[in-house]
Amino acid sequence: MPHPPTTPGYLIAIIVAGCVLPPACIAGNPSGKQAPPNFVIIMADDMGYGDAGCYGGTHISTPNLDRLAATGMRFTDFHSSGNVCSPTRAGLVTGRYQYRSGVDSVVNADPKVADHHSGLQRVENTFAEALKQRGYATGLMGKWHLGYDVKYNPTYQGFDQFHGFVSGNIDYVSHLDRMNVPDWWNGRKLEDEPGYSTHLITMHALEFLDQNHDRPFCLYIAHEAVHAPWQAPGDPAQRGPTADAREDRNPKAETFKAMMSAMDAGIGQVVERLQHHGLTENTLVFFLSDNGPAGGSAGPLRGRKGSNWEGGHRVPAIASWPGKITAGTVTDQMGISIDLMPTMLELAEIKPAADRPLDGISLVPTLLQNAAPTPRQLFWNHKAMRDGHWKLILGGKGTPAKSVGLYHLAEDLGEQVNLADSQPQRTASMRKALEAWTADVTGNVTAQPDHEAFLQRSR
Repeated sequence: MPHPPTTPGYLIAIIVAGCVLPPACIAGNPSGKQAPPNFVIIMADDMGYGDAGCYGGTHISTPNLDRLAATGMRFTDFHSSGNVCSPTRAGLVTGRYQYRSGVDSVVNADPKVADHHSGLQRVENTFAEALKQRGYATGLMGKWHLGYDVKYNPTYQGFDQFHGFVSGNIDYVSHLDRMNVPDWWNGRKLEDEPGYSTHLITMHALEFLDQNHDRPFCLYIAHEAVHAPWQAPGDPAQRGPTADAREDRNPKAETFKAMMSAMDAGIGQVVERLQHHGLTENTLVFFLSDNGPAGGSAGPLRGRKGSNWEGGHRVPAIASWPGKITAGTVTDQMGISIDLMPTMLELAEIKPAADRPLDGISLVPTLLQNAAPTPRQLFWNHKAMRDGHWKLILGGKGTPAKSVGLYHLAEDLGEQVNLADSQPQRTASMRKALEAWTADVTGNVTAQPDHEAFLQRSR
């Protein structure tokens, strides 16, 4: 099985591609009405705000990501809804703050840990389910991380096809998870196949595009890179009977670059395949990271993955749609990963389900009209919030637990000058808003029955 070639670079992406047709016109478009786009979502793991050339990074070459930015719109103030893996992914697929679905922490690989038994419950509405009802073919290639039990498999959440893994990370070669359990799936069946995980994810994504290019489709490509373990293409397995876990076998920096280069090359191949099928001019490409860096660079930002500082959740994000989005545009619109579902639904002319109102907003005015930024508030982990350029953070990592920080990010992107004492009224009003939001998102949380059953057994 040939592996996709690699070129320098690293990226995390959401790609939205193709055409959406009304159910009556799926076999064609006899009315001549312009069809809205299909959606291909590409998200890679743990990429920092300073890891791409188009964001000022100099340590890694990212030609495909930089090309994407040159043909579209680059966001300077885009965020993940969580600062670690599972929460962001729960928010992404539901368009709602992850606390509402009860997936507000990492779904742990260890079955002895209570959170191992959490998962995205079927009562939640996903973008795949909404689009599928409009006739889309749907697929997920890569990382799910929203439940280990087969009943939480993404094929129960609207995805027709699934090739990938359900844990937080796997060995890129042996495909064993952190507990040395096999974790490579074809739908609801464990079905391993040889290959480097980044290459396999790209290969299955390309196959999906070939199979569905002539009909509406929604493809979610969730890369493992550049999450640990640190393994470049050609490296040996680090987990399993033939494992070579020596940390000194390659310099980490060189391994990291190679991992990102493999992903960047895969993104380039996806864009080329869209061009091959004549989908480019009806394709919206949106790129982002799931949280801040673990092994990469946060650039000018304070904090990293797992932190409520900007470096933990401000991420690179790029949208490209030739003919619709002006090439080379830079926007200061504050956005967040939960905005992607309402954006897709608006473009597909689908009404969100009334039983679970979306927390995100549609970014269509920003993307298609380059509209002035819409003032808004965003929240993280009951500990931090944004109100325009102002950032409130309670007990930020590296500070006392009861500390209160207030920062004006337009003047202090690195969150170094605490203005809480000099702005007592603003600080108090933002704390009140944060408390009200916490009460809202925790007021009717979806139950996690397996989690609760585990806790009961453990008592």
